[in-house]
Order: sequence, then structure tokens, then C-alpha cells
Amino acid sequence: MRAIELFAGAGGLGIGVSRAGFTPIEVVERDRWCCDTIRENKARGVAPLASWPAPFEGDVRKVDFTQHEGVEIVTGGPPCQPFSLGGRHRAHADDRDMWPEAVRAVREARPRAFIFENVKGLMRANFASYLAYVFHQLTHPEIVRKPDERWEEHLMRLERHHTSRRRSKGLCYNLVFRVLNAANYGVPQRRERVLFVGFRADLDIHWAFPDETHSREALLRDQSPGGEYWERNGVARRDRITPSQMSRQLDLDAVLLKPWRTVRDALVGLPDPELNPRLASSFLNHRFQPGARSYPGHTGSPLDEPAKTLKAGVHGVPGGENMLVRPDGSIRYFSVRESARLQTFPDDFAFHGSWTETMRQLGNAVPVDLATIVASDVAAKLADIGASPRTRQ
Repeated sequence: MRAIELFAGAGGLGIGVSRAGFTPIEVVERDRWCCDTIRENKARGVAPLASWPAPFEGDVRKVDFTQHEGVEIVTGGPPCQPFSLGGRHRAHADDRDMWPEAVRAVREARPRAFIFENVKGLMRANFASYLAYVFHQLTHPEIVRKPDERWEEHLMRLERHHTSRRRSKGLCYNLVFRVLNAANYGVPQRRERVLFVGFRADLDIHWAFPDETHSREALLRDQSPGGEYWERNGVARRDRITPSQMSRQLDLDAVLLKPWRTVRDALVGLPDPELNPRLASSFLNHRFQPGARSYPGHTGSPLDEPAKTLKAGVHGVPGGENMLVRPDGSIRYFSVRESARLQTFPDDFAFHGSWTETMRQLGNAVPVDLATIVASDVAAKLADIGASPRTRQ
């Protein structure tokens, strides 16, 4: 099954989509460091990038997607700065808003399905109208904004079409969206992102987001005196903690899931790059980065919890983020390799650029395992209905 990957970044979403059985025929990314990362891993034969086409490094607005009409899926993470807590919060007024290009790709390629990802900030109350605008554009991508038409006027026209008898005519998608916490799907990081998944309406596919597989409650149980967490990780008794939350009533269904994966779980086998730099140098992108400091609101990630959300930063990496807090209270930055583990990239995946550039790539990435889970569920539904129709609706 063929895929188009937009705003590819370092490839987190694209790797997951490829693992789900899709083969990209177009990869679009404007950042040269991200493109270098994709090209380097492709040249090194790292799966699945070895089979990817060379990325189109440039403005997505210059890509004609009609050449890929009938492709199985379009995926991507439209630049999120207009909605990010660290951004300027300008939404539709921000020239970095690439949602219109995501909609155009769907309109021109007419895929059977799409998956788009964005920051949780898009769900904030002050963006409610624009979220509705994104939803209706993706549902009815052929209802195009007219020259000099304000986006609010376009939204009203889309709403009238959506509620009319004519809504079933033309290109139409059945769309759902939800905020997912990656930790609830086995990623060792509490990372909340909103995912939009749509299927072409003529396919009559019924779909819902996959069930969560991991929980905080199960981790608390696993770290209790009767659990296996500490023994499994070889932690000395003097360094073990008993979760204070265990005194509370825990949700039985959540306890029966798998435990959240922690930073300690994710970093198994990696030597500390500060304490053992020589051994650490034998691992790809695993080098100590000095200068970590803690300040209010930026205190790093405890070893025995999922990591806090890795941040890209507006001007590089924020001073107090992307840090490990050791059991003795000392702190240091996560190495690039450790950050890649937290984002579930494979260990043979190399990141190109300076530490600041690579951490920006990682901070913007979709966790590979989360992308794989969602894309695999979408692929299964598409496989159920057989070969893709190539005729227009």
C-alpha cells in the first residue's frame, strides 16, 4: 500500500506507517537537517528508510499531489507552532500554519485514508473555532476557500454543506480525532498529541482508535512491594521507593493493563555518558552534553516514571527540559540516543546535525511505536476492504 508522508521531520510517523505495511512514494520535508537525517539513514540501509524515496527538500506548496491520485494513505504532522504552548498562538494568522496544505494534499491525492498529528494545544478553548475549521476542511476537502474569503466565512460555508443533503456528493471523509497519551500505548514518555484519522466515505469503514494497553495504575502495582519492577531492573533495596499513591483506590481495569514503561526501562543497556564516556562512545549518538540546570517548572524526568514530554524548544533546547533526574537528585541532559529511546526510534537510526538540531528533531517527532499502533489498525481496516478503487467518486 502506497503512502505520502508530509512534514516528515526526522521520520517518526513515517517509520511507524512503513512498519504498518505502507510504502512511501513521496516524502516531503523542508528542514535540511531532517532531510539529512533521512538521507543518511537511507544511505546506511536502515530499515525501513532504505526503501524510501529521497525526500523532497523544499516547500510543500510546490508539490503537485494529483500525480499520486488514488494513493492509499496520506500522513504527516503539519507544523504545530501556531498552536504550541511555546509558540506565538496565532493559529490561522500564522504563516507557519500548514493545515491548508495538508487539506490540499488530501484533495488532490484522494487517498483512501489519512493520519495527521498535532500538538495538544490545538484543543485549547481559544482555538475551538479553528479546530472545527480543520475538521470540516478534512471532511469536505473539495469545498475550497475562495479568493479573498475570510476563513470564518469559509467555515460557515463548510458547515452549511456538512448539514445539507448534498454532503454525500463529491469527495468526503469520515473523520475522528482524539488526544492520545503515548505512555498509555507503551511509549516511555508522557506525551499527549492529537491525532486525526479519516477514511474516504465511499469505503464505509467503521473505525475507532485502538484501546490503551498500558497504565499508571499498573505501574504503581508493579512498583509496590509485591510487584516485579525493582527486581526486573536490578535496583538495590535501598534505592527502591514505594509509591504513595498505592494507598488510594486504583481502577481495576487500568491495573490489569501493562505497566507504563519508565525512563529506567527505556535506557536498559545504555551506559551513563557522563560517568562512563568511553563505553558510551560505542553507541550511536550517545555523548554527554554538559550544561543541564533545573529551575521551577523545568525539573527533568525521574528515572522510575515515564519521561516528561521531550521538547524541541523555540530557539534550541530549553535549559531545564530533556533532563534525567538520578535517584541521588543529580541531573544531566538526556543524550541523543537516550532521547531516541524515549521516542522509540531504533538504535541503529542516526540523527544528523548538532546536539541542538538533533534534539529539535526528536522533540518534534511522533513516537515510532505510537505511530505503528495507529497506522497498523488503519492498515488492517484498509486490507479488509480489498484493492483500492482508482476511479473518482
